[in-house]
Amino acid sequence: MIQARNIHKTFGKLEVLKGIDIDISPRRVTAIVGPSGAGKTTLLQILGTLMTPDRGGSVLYDGTEVTSLSDGAMSRFRNLNIGFVFQFHRLLPEFTLVENVAMPALIAGCGSDEAFAKARKLLERLDLKGRDTHRPSELSGGECQRAAVARALINSPKIVLADEPSGSLDSQNRRRLHRLFFELRDELGASFAIVTHDESLAADADTVVHMADGRISSVDNP
Repeated sequence: MIQARNIHKTFGKLEVLKGIDIDISPRRVTAIVGPSGAGKTTLLQILGTLMTPDRGGSVLYDGTEVTSLSDGAMSRFRNLNIGFVFQFHRLLPEFTLVENVAMPALIAGCGSDEAFAKARKLLERLDLKGRDTHRPSELSGGECQRAAVARALINSPKIVLADEPSGSLDSQNRRRLHRLFFELRDELGASFAIVTHDESLAADADTVVHMADGRISSVDNP
């Protein structure tokens, strides 16, 4: 589904990524692991089109070269094809939960009735029924993070990219969020690429990509 080739990225004199080739397969949970400073988050941002690679590197989604798209086309592609979950939920505090979740669908041109119906269905699936009119400040960290997953899924993206999604959660909510990724893989055919330091999540992943010093050192397919 995703093929990234010859991915380099330099900031000033610091070369963060040093010629990475990586494939992300559909309907799998891929964990990207390695020490701090290995380049994991930079790679995830490039895969998510939030950052462009240097030196002619390429990122293809089902054969479409996304790094050559115009800014407008890139934004639309990102909105329709990629979901994001970050370490902190990044829900907009002035909006209710259902408004936060529906927002990417509304941006994509979905009618409001359909967008809100889809958002409520996802919130119910993620055990957030009855919370749709609450604002983020009225919810627990685990609830906010599950809502962020719902927001990432609202446009049925090709892949959800997650950067330390459970890093701010306690152990109980961390386990619950991890189970959710695998349930959504099985139920919806969703694909996830997750940067994580959590050994239990990596141990359960379909594919584990090990990074060190800006390179991929090994790939495990248990």
